[in-house]
Amino acid sequence: MDVADRGLTSPEVDFSAWYNELVLRAGLVDRAPVKGTMVIRPYGYRIWELLQDELDRRIKETGHQNAYFPLLIPQSHLHREAEHVAGFSPELAVVTHAGGSELAEPLVVRPTSETVVGEMMAKWVSSYRDLPLLLNQWANVVRWEMRPRMLLRTSEFLWQEGHTAHADAESAMRETRLALDIYTDIARDFAAIPVIPGEKTPGERFAGARRTFTIEAMMRDRRALQAGTSHYMGENFARAFDIRYTTESGELGHAHTTSWGMSTRMLGGMIMAHGDEKGLVLPPKLAPYQVVIIPIGRGTRFDELVSVAGALLERLRAVGIRARVDERSHRSPGYKFHEWELRGVPLRLELGPRDLAEGSATLVRRLGKGKESLRLAALPEVLPGLLAEFQESLLVRATEFRDSHTRPVSDWSAFQEAVASGWAAALHCGDTGCAERIKAATAATPRCIPLDAPAESGDCIYCGQHADFGKRVLFARAY
Repeated sequence: MDVADRGLTSPEVDFSAWYNELVLRAGLVDRAPVKGTMVIRPYGYRIWELLQDELDRRIKETGHQNAYFPLLIPQSHLHREAEHVAGFSPELAVVTHAGGSELAEPLVVRPTSETVVGEMMAKWVSSYRDLPLLLNQWANVVRWEMRPRMLLRTSEFLWQEGHTAHADAESAMRETRLALDIYTDIARDFAAIPVIPGEKTPGERFAGARRTFTIEAMMRDRRALQAGTSHYMGENFARAFDIRYTTESGELGHAHTTSWGMSTRMLGGMIMAHGDEKGLVLPPKLAPYQVVIIPIGRGTRFDELVSVAGALLERLRAVGIRARVDERSHRSPGYKFHEWELRGVPLRLELGPRDLAEGSATLVRRLGKGKESLRLAALPEVLPGLLAEFQESLLVRATEFRDSHTRPVSDWSAFQEAVASGWAAALHCGDTGCAERIKAATAATPRCIPLDAPAESGDCIYCGQHADFGKRVLFARAY
């Protein structure tokens, strides 16, 4: 479909329809032949690459090394850890035939790699000197989705998954929190999403984990999105896969393991946290093009404007700005303005004959009102600061939006009102059955216990039993 054919559904009218239209029309993804899968198109993949590059750099800076583990996992491996296989069984894709014959043992297409990593760690770890073992993998995983949504829940998606082994619980917990801190910084500093780091309640933990930590983000429809998780596994997987080591005193001990991951779901979160009725609104740090230059003219004059725009492009690239000249002569300026707004480019520079005569260009901000004339000569010096301001403004806007739709509540009626239009911070007993009844009544689930929440005691918002966590729990409807 031609991007200029019609406008998007308003996110205020139908947020789901708006999102589904936008990811396709902005050229981020396309539907693949297998239901529930997606093709990530170059524009969308470039956003993922920018996120990936920064995340990979930070992971390596903390001493982790990248490795790769097989896509196919013996089904028996998943059964070694009972909670793990129970948690993932409904989502598994299983290979039963290959090479023209039935396999002796079915193979699971990896939903996550704890089991195969555990198998290899048992081979590689024998002494305390081998610990900590700090690994990371960039890979695809398959979790069969009955109700898929592009970039948010697809049967196959891309991610990184960290897997580490440690000599004791203290070291493993430091690792778990380190990964959470990295995710928090990436979300805030690059995606401009003011996530809330916290711990999951027991009923929301990762299958097989002793403790699960998360970063939770508010979307523009006020639903929550789990944007990254970090898990302390204790000795569960070490015992299941016999990851043992000789201590300094000569005794045998089981390692303490962790796992943590962030996926292409972050792209969906970024779209829903910042987008508007015109389309994407991309944070400059993750925008494939931070600046687009649009020459406006005809004939030989257009060629002259393209030449000037090309020279400006090189000057902007020299100072690290990702820029592009839209020199398509068969498209009108209005069409180009609409398209680059749809695709979320932070800054647009219009260059017409009058601008050229005055030695200037006209600046339009993706979220700004009106136009501003800037000297061509000054643009390489001025634009980096404007991009930084745009990045910060998105974080401020998203933070104000989240805070204005998050309410501490102390009674059930107020809780119901809060989760109908945002997030509720409430005391909770922690019982899984109670959480299920809250979900049945309101569609809201416990998202996390915020790490920075003040200590508070009292009774559960729903059942009236003593609240176990000593802090308020965030509840919300979620993706």
